[in-house]
Amino acid sequence: MKRLRTAHRTIIASTALAALALSGAAVTTATADTSGKKSSSKSASSKGFTTTVVDFGAYTSKAEIRDPKKPEDRDPTVDATNNTLAVSPNEKFAVATNSYSDHLVVINVRSGRKIAEIKGYVSPRNILFAPDSKSFTVSDSARGVVDRISMFGFHVTQRLPLGAGVFGTAQSRDGKWLYANNASADTVTIVDLVNNRPTDVLTGFHEPRQGTKLSYSGDKLYVTNYGKGEVSIVDLENKGADPETIGDFKGLRAVSVNRAGDRLYAANSDSDEISVVNLVSGERTSVHVGKKPYGAALSPDGSVLLSGNMADNTLTAVRTKDNSVLGTVKSGPKGALKGPRQAISFSADSKTAWVLNDDLTVAEVDVDNREVTDILGD
Repeated sequence: MKRLRTAHRTIIASTALAALALSGAAVTTATADTSGKKSSSKSASSKGFTTTVVDFGAYTSKAEIRDPKKPEDRDPTVDATNNTLAVSPNEKFAVATNSYSDHLVVINVRSGRKIAEIKGYVSPRNILFAPDSKSFTVSDSARGVVDRISMFGFHVTQRLPLGAGVFGTAQSRDGKWLYANNASADTVTIVDLVNNRPTDVLTGFHEPRQGTKLSYSGDKLYVTNYGKGEVSIVDLENKGADPETIGDFKGLRAVSVNRAGDRLYAANSDSDEISVVNLVSGERTSVHVGKKPYGAALSPDGSVLLSGNMADNTLTAVRTKDNSVLGTVKSGPKGALKGPRQAISFSADSKTAWVLNDDLTVAEVDVDNREVTDILGD
């Protein structure tokens, strides 16, 4: 059911706007009731693309992208496009973007309204919320940074210059450790977030992009190597050892690993399949899904996997108990799916999924009934 836009929710949105106006970050704010307003610390422009940045310590990016002909031309280091969506653990807010946008969108999940746009990025790649829902991180491969942004005023509180090409990220469940892929340097950097410093740079990967997942126990890191169609399994308790690899994926886009750590799910965009790998026996099963699956998102209870099928604007729901296809989520009277990719998040009870559209709206999906029930941020 479409959410009611009540006066109470308008007050909440207005409060968020006031906080933005007082912040030092360069942002454009907008809601359904208010036209965009801009407050910035410093800015420069280049043919329609903002290059406004926020100073943090001694580091300020100078990245300039002039009138790119294709979305992937926004980033001179990585020839790829992707999208990303994170929903706060308390399920109040969603933050989303794609790599051909110059801003992040903040949506109030409960009201369904877009409450802010955060400017100042060139090729934003991956967003992760902190466990306490009070902040989130975003990587930008063109600028070569991972920023932490506070939800109270939307200003940058921590900027990590990890190098051009920084792409996918994962974090420990306690939020103390960050693992950052670099698709240009073929590395993974491990960052101690408590002390704000990198501790290790792991090498030997092959164009690791967005797909990187940490095991539930926190002892293994699963890194997608798009350049070779392989997944590397890094033993974080013995980081000097050569990682185990699983190969023969076709257009590898995303992975998920179950809580027990004995099943890996991989999206094969070139063969329209989800690969299910038994990490104990090595046995592999292929599940045919929609066209160009970019996403392989596992529900928190481990019962359902959603494949984001970019080319036919659908989601395929797979029952993990027997790897059978439960059905397909399509556009319907309550809203449309538009180019779903990797950016899929679940509610804690596994009953709701949020899926990012190409236009940076978010489709809310009833998982059990496999239908779009609302569009957020429209």
